[in-house]
Amino acid sequence: MMFSKTFGYALRGMLYIALMQDEKRYVQVEEIAGKLTVPRHFMGKILKKLAQRGLLVSAKGPAGGFKLNKEALTTSLIQVVDITDGLAAFKSCVLSVKECNSVNPCPMHHQMVVVKTQLQDFLSDTTIGDLLTDNKTDFIKSISTALNSTDRHNISKITY
Repeated sequence: MMFSKTFGYALRGMLYIALMQDEKRYVQVEEIAGKLTVPRHFMGKILKKLAQRGLLVSAKGPAGGFKLNKEALTTSLIQVVDITDGLAAFKSCVLSVKECNSVNPCPMHHQMVVVKTQLQDFLSDTTIGDLLTDNKTDFIKSISTALNSTDRHNISKITY
């Protein structure tokens, strides 16, 4: 089971916002998308959905953007998966066999039940806060994509 881009962007966006919370400001979509090298419009839609579901607080206007709500750092990753992708993948057959179950298993059923259970347990037991580190520069590098060596060098010069 793989996660969607939506889940990846949602989690990375929330982690970036969490890093910026000590600045006591709303973080704008343009900043988030730019730092994480993801499409601004897509990131905006995802963050809006997270705000509608209560994980983020949003504000409009020139100083607007997004902040984490009080409980966001204790939000489990499974909740983010549920919001972005739904939980159907944990219940469906990996081979898309309609009648796959313990009585009528597909060739992968029993092995995948174990894998899905372990993954679901990990996602349920891991929170947004569990993924944060103290080193902002290295952390932002780790959640960014498509950076070349020049970009990485320039990011390492940023002081927070």
